[in-house]
Amino acid sequence: MKAPVLETERLRLRQAEPGDLEAAAAMWADEGVVRFIGGKPRNRQEVWFALLRGAGLWMLSGHGYWVVTDKQTGAFLGEGGFADFKRGLPAHLVPGPEAGWAFAPAAWGRGLATEAVRAMHGWLDQNLPGISSCVIDPDNLASAKVAAKMGYVQTGETLLGGERVNTYRRGA
Repeated sequence: MKAPVLETERLRLRQAEPGDLEAAAAMWADEGVVRFIGGKPRNRQEVWFALLRGAGLWMLSGHGYWVVTDKQTGAFLGEGGFADFKRGLPAHLVPGPEAGWAFAPAAWGRGLATEAVRAMHGWLDQNLPGISSCVIDPDNLASAKVAAKMGYVQTGETLLGGERVNTYRRGA
C-alpha cells in the first residue's frame, strides 16, 4: 500500500520521494527542530532511513508517514503520520497508532502543523477508527497544543531513551 495523497487548503500530504532527502535532511539538521525530538540533529543517512521507514510502514501496517508540502509551490514543509515504532513503551500509555509530526522552521507559527495533523486524523478516522496516541516532550508546548486541538488528552508520562515524555490518547 502506498500513502494516499491528502490535500487541504494550503497543503499536500504525499508519500516520500527520493527528491525529498535534501530538504528533509536540512530540516532534521536544525537544532530547533530536534530540540524536543531526540535532542540531536540527524545526519543525512538517518534522515534517509527515516524516510524509508515512513514509506515502508504503509506496506506493513496500512498506515505510515506523509511528507507535507506547500500545495502551490511544492516546497517541503515537514513530515507527519502514524506508526507503531515498537519502542517498548507501556501499551496502556501508547495504544493504537502513534501520531507524530515535525515541521521545518519556515512552517512554524502559520497554523500549518494543525492543518496537516487535522488532515492526517481525518484520514485515520475514516480508515482506522479507534484509539490513537502520541508521545510529546513535556517542554514541547507547540506540539501539545496541536495534540489538544485534535482531541488528545494526556494519559501519563514515561521514559523514552532515558528522557521523560508525556503520553496522550485520542478516541474511545
